[in-house]
Amino acid sequence: MDRRLPISRRNLLLGAAALGVPAALVGCGSDDTPAPAGGRSAGNLGTVTIGSNASDEIPKKSLETQVKAFTQATVKINTVDHNTFQENINRYLRGTPEDVFTWFAGYRMQFFAAQGLATDVSDVWREIGGDYTQAFKDQSTGTDGKQYFVPATYYPWAVFYRKSVWQEKGYQPPATLDEFTALAGKMKADGLIPIAFADKDGWPAMGTFDILNMRINGYDFHVSLMAGKESWTDPKVKQVFDTWRGLMEYHQPAALGRTWQEAGQSLAQKKTGMYLLGMFVAQQFPEADRADLDFFTFPEINPAYGTDSIDAPIDGYMISAKARNVDGAKALLKHLAQASSQNIATKLDPGTLAASSKADTSGYSALQKRGAELVSKATHIAQFLDRDTRPDFASTVMIPSLQSFVSKPGEIDSLLASIEKQKANIFR
Repeated sequence: MDRRLPISRRNLLLGAAALGVPAALVGCGSDDTPAPAGGRSAGNLGTVTIGSNASDEIPKKSLETQVKAFTQATVKINTVDHNTFQENINRYLRGTPEDVFTWFAGYRMQFFAAQGLATDVSDVWREIGGDYTQAFKDQSTGTDGKQYFVPATYYPWAVFYRKSVWQEKGYQPPATLDEFTALAGKMKADGLIPIAFADKDGWPAMGTFDILNMRINGYDFHVSLMAGKESWTDPKVKQVFDTWRGLMEYHQPAALGRTWQEAGQSLAQKKTGMYLLGMFVAQQFPEADRADLDFFTFPEINPAYGTDSIDAPIDGYMISAKARNVDGAKALLKHLAQASSQNIATKLDPGTLAASSKADTSGYSALQKRGAELVSKATHIAQFLDRDTRPDFASTVMIPSLQSFVSKPGEIDSLLASIEKQKANIFR
């Protein structure tokens, strides 16, 4: 039974946001090295292993730095390419996983917890619960009412741009789709590629689908579609793809051969005018240029829903059901839940916000403060397509389907019929 736990504006982040299997994935793989200072203490809890998808330079350094302050056990981090980790997670958890693994809140957490592939951490929550809003606890809770996840950071999706470019050209954030299209046309006439775009890794295009679907059909329809309860051949879904197709001429071409990092760099280099992505796009900007980065929420399409919904995924940690050092793993999760750990994360990674209500937001950059404000004002928060639906549907159906659309945006009817047929075989 689908018991996903949607987050509403009322309870989301009233604390934090309102304030401002390749070899490496088998377990203890090729990058199985001690974190720089996973020390030992009198209360030695042995060795704790982490399977990490934080493969980009900044997130990797962030986790390593947080772990340095953990002295109750020796920590070994096995870092695997982010996409490889995600695509092989099911096999990984059924094989010989590390004790702790990086993962996502909400439906994606519930899916593996329901299969008995995660350790109940309700006792951890009895100690850390006071540091989180109820919404974060809800997103960490399985369908059985137990907690299986500890949130660390989150980030909103929006349309990012360079303030200096927009000031030079006289651009203004659009409030409607018509204004957005007109802006893209002006950028094109000015010699800019209007919309940076990349989908080599399969997931970035999901963000475009999410926001268009929520803007056109509303949050409730979107989460129902993700749960397999709506038909992909519904005219409402076709309208999403028709709208997207109308924007394709403004997208950066050859997207299937480009990574999100490369698209982010094109924005940093002032070759593109705007980019719909998570706030982690800031990682691709030199530190000296980050103050020039700003954003607006994707504009209104259907007045019935306005701009009431956004994607704001929550990242954190779980303990595998096959963990060899459960006591050490739980101690590490408590450490990573501390405001002090999350303060390190938000300081080192300009594209993240702390999940803990006790985190220090006084040091947030202007971009981080704006991100927290955006989330706090949203009525509905989605976790992202590949986190709001079954992982097998996301990876085997939606990734190739969206890449097919990006490659040939004119073939909508046959594409949606194919998605619906595959969905029917998965959601039984």
